[in-house]
Amino acid sequence: MKLDKVIAVRNNKTIYRDGEKCVKVFDQNYSKADVLNEALNQARIEETGLCIPKILEVTMVDGKWAIVTEYIEGKTLAQLMEESPERKSEYLALLVDLQLEVHSKKSPLLNKLKDKMNRKISASDLDATTRYDLHTRLEGMPKHTKVCHGDFNPSNIIIAEDGTPYILDWSHATQGNASADAARTYLLFCLGGDNDDAKTYLDLFCKKSNTAKQYVQKWMPIVAASQSVKGNAEEREFLLSWVDVVDYE
Repeated sequence: MKLDKVIAVRNNKTIYRDGEKCVKVFDQNYSKADVLNEALNQARIEETGLCIPKILEVTMVDGKWAIVTEYIEGKTLAQLMEESPERKSEYLALLVDLQLEVHSKKSPLLNKLKDKMNRKISASDLDATTRYDLHTRLEGMPKHTKVCHGDFNPSNIIIAEDGTPYILDWSHATQGNASADAARTYLLFCLGGDNDDAKTYLDLFCKKSNTAKQYVQKWMPIVAASQSVKGNAEEREFLLSWVDVVDYE
């Protein structure tokens, strides 16, 4: 395996291109279970028929775990939005269409979104009263079994040279409520400082999916709390500002 062309460096992992292959190498301290779970998620998503890079193997590189997938030549939706701001509304509409396609799929063996969120809320730094309120709100939300990406944003969409969109990074995939997935995407735009894009995205999602905006907003404190257990201090502070369950509507 030839690992001399770095595509991206992220927390705890480095992504390389090796010819027609993409090799994601995880740091030595990365959990083996998490690597294997990510590979399993991706294999399960392949079976839904969604357009994603196919997984080729799980292996070890210099004592580190690695996932090898097809390499997709193209540009991310985030790059295209930056290069052609005049087409941003068109690209945001495409983002929503792709997310709705994801939500149209079922994958019964994926982990459940509610279980994951309950675990993360329990692991958060929030006081016991707030955690109780969040757990109660989460349990009261409708139970769905739609495929949810968990990190759906323009940098995880690649538009291939022939125009085909591919959806990347299925490490957070679960089955659950689509509006929770939309709340996560909205908060990701906000975390990036793109408040206008966040609003446009949410308006488009609610219109195209025929979902009340208030319903997606009800998920935001829950999603923010569950996401606050990771990330840097600045991100945590921002996310926790969304967690005031009692007053937020």
